[in-house]
Amino acid sequence: MLDFDFISPTKIFFGKGKEKEIGKIIKDYNFKKVFLHYGKNSVKSSGLYDVVVSSLKENGIDFVELGGVEPNPDVSLCKEGIEICRKEKVDLILALGGGSVIDSGKLIAHGVFYNGDPFDISLHKVESNKALPVGVILTNSASGSELSTSCVISSRELKIKKGFNSELNRPLFVIENPELTYSLNLHLTGCGIVDILSHTFERYFNHSERYEFSDYLAEGLMKSVIDNGRELTKDLHDYQARANIMIASSYSHNGLTSLGKNSKMPIHQLEHELSALFPNISHGEGLAILIPSWMAACKDLDQEKMVKFCVNVLEVDKNLSGDEIIDEGIRVLKEFFKSFNLSLSLKGYNVSKDDIIQMVNKLTCNHSKVYDSNIPLDYDLALKIYLNSL
Repeated sequence: MLDFDFISPTKIFFGKGKEKEIGKIIKDYNFKKVFLHYGKNSVKSSGLYDVVVSSLKENGIDFVELGGVEPNPDVSLCKEGIEICRKEKVDLILALGGGSVIDSGKLIAHGVFYNGDPFDISLHKVESNKALPVGVILTNSASGSELSTSCVISSRELKIKKGFNSELNRPLFVIENPELTYSLNLHLTGCGIVDILSHTFERYFNHSERYEFSDYLAEGLMKSVIDNGRELTKDLHDYQARANIMIASSYSHNGLTSLGKNSKMPIHQLEHELSALFPNISHGEGLAILIPSWMAACKDLDQEKMVKFCVNVLEVDKNLSGDEIIDEGIRVLKEFFKSFNLSLSLKGYNVSKDDIIQMVNKLTCNHSKVYDSNIPLDYDLALKIYLNSL
């Protein structure tokens, strides 16, 4: 086990109707003016916006707002938000939504204190050392951004999608009411579940000297997500299943499942290149396509761990041969993804071999860079995984 420092300071307010307490929660923290950040129509059509605004007004909390966040959030809206926050002198950013809204809010929180292009922070050209606090009302169990150090933003202009990690990215608090995810259809629910799985799956496959404590946590979390995901394919309003998926989302990406290990995420690197070039491909669906392709391409490179995953998490018969166990595991995982009406290949997205070469060249800086995970992601492996996905 590697040495580590770990803290997960975000306070979770979990349960039915917790969003109605947002005004009092903010008042108790002694914030005076809030920047309300959200997506497009769902936060208003669901009634959440009215609940939040009413609670803020009842508790004397002033606010300004900016909606319009899209999936794979673009830096242009962040720039607009930064200007509003500076002008209005807000002291808290409140994100109403899922990972896209939270990440947009996080970059705005940093950008308020940086005079240059905020995308410089995403590109690691500068290191931010100050940010406004961020609060969250979670409406989608997926990214885990509500507890994580991560912030992923796109530049449509540059066709780049980049993430940066910082302890300043961990939100101050999050309100989690599983009922707020009832409006998600089967497909969107599945996209979120795949993202949750991937955050833990990729950490699980980082190198362990022995069977680590975090591996046991990871297996339990992934099994819980799959079991509860199957329940949601029967009833999207299953509160207990929604609750388990929501808390799994938070703890899949806060570092808990990689304690004592590296936390490299090669499949996410592949997906970021994919949705940067094709922003119509949702992050979760991109991962659903790439995870089985990664398993097939890497099954001979870490067979022992992959067999353990297939047997312990996917419940494949342990009496089969190693290759048979992995092949069956890939089949089980694909069937699980398919049950949410997720695509299992890139064929429907008009991704060409030339596009794949472009993505691999960007990922590896034209053969010169290898992503240093347990199974190093070099040009040839990245090319194989993308081609497997066609």
